[in-house]
Amino acid sequence: MARLDWLLADKPDLMIVELGANDGLRGIDPNVTRANLDKILAKLKERGIPAVLAGMLAPRNMGSDYAKVFDALYPELAKKYDVAFYPFFLEGVAMDPKLNLDDGMHPTAEGVAVIVKGILPVVTGVLDKMKAG
Repeated sequence: MARLDWLLADKPDLMIVELGANDGLRGIDPNVTRANLDKILAKLKERGIPAVLAGMLAPRNMGSDYAKVFDALYPELAKKYDVAFYPFFLEGVAMDPKLNLDDGMHPTAEGVAVIVKGILPVVTGVLDKMKAG
């Protein structure tokens, strides 16, 4: 949220909004993550900038109560702001040692290719809608 105005200065045609992984890893209250995402999506809507919201899943070691609240905030916000939604940004990459750096959290180039392949249909769908007007 703190960098949003800086990013919007470039007048983007479309934003892919993906955040929260570090919040989940640090056990940040999901309501804090929700509030930040809510502010970002509200500002994009106010400015007429289409968005794709890429969801995250809470680490399961945070407990089922935490995961239930954290995981739900993404689809709820996508619905609230009527934005395209990709449920899990790291789909096909999370927990695969071949697709992550030695830290086990950040994708390799091959992992990034898997992420792009997964989210691309959602992004191109939004771009097609934009073209159609």
